[in-house]
Amino acid sequence: MPSNAVLEAKKAKVEQLTEVIKGSVSGVLVDYKGITVEEDTKLRKELREAGVNYFVEKNTMLLRAFKNVGLEGFEEALNGTTAIALSTEDQTAPARILGKFAEKAGDEKFNLKAGFVEGEVYDQAGVIALSKIPSKDVLLAQLVGSLQGPMQKLAAALKAVADKKSEEAA
Repeated sequence: MPSNAVLEAKKAKVEQLTEVIKGSVSGVLVDYKGITVEEDTKLRKELREAGVNYFVEKNTMLLRAFKNVGLEGFEEALNGTTAIALSTEDQTAPARILGKFAEKAGDEKFNLKAGFVEGEVYDQAGVIALSKIPSKDVLLAQLVGSLQGPMQKLAAALKAVADKKSEEAA
């Protein structure tokens, strides 16, 4: 039976994980069993630059933390080697970056397991679908671009009408 000191340390770790997960808008669990140190270093750098916290944690600790937060449905995903990527700002960044890496690495090396976005739990297929969604900035740029075209046409039409009226008045 574990000593009280060990149990207290584990409880403190679960509490710390619980707070980190509570403060995150999204997270993705991955199986990283086949990647090299070089690949892992590159992946961690890219995640860090995107503001994503990526770390390896014991499955039992993660399961307890998820239950503390109220996120259910990770029991199947929490087996084998598990790393978690958490973002406090961008809902799609962890899935997008890890999904792109998983495509390059292949199924035998790196797998998306499950994830969550703002309290909604996603299975592997859901996380893969999330990984295909562009970032918020890209989506906003696309929206502005799609609105800009019709506005420019309207402005040109109004200017043509104004020019015609001024010619008729002269």
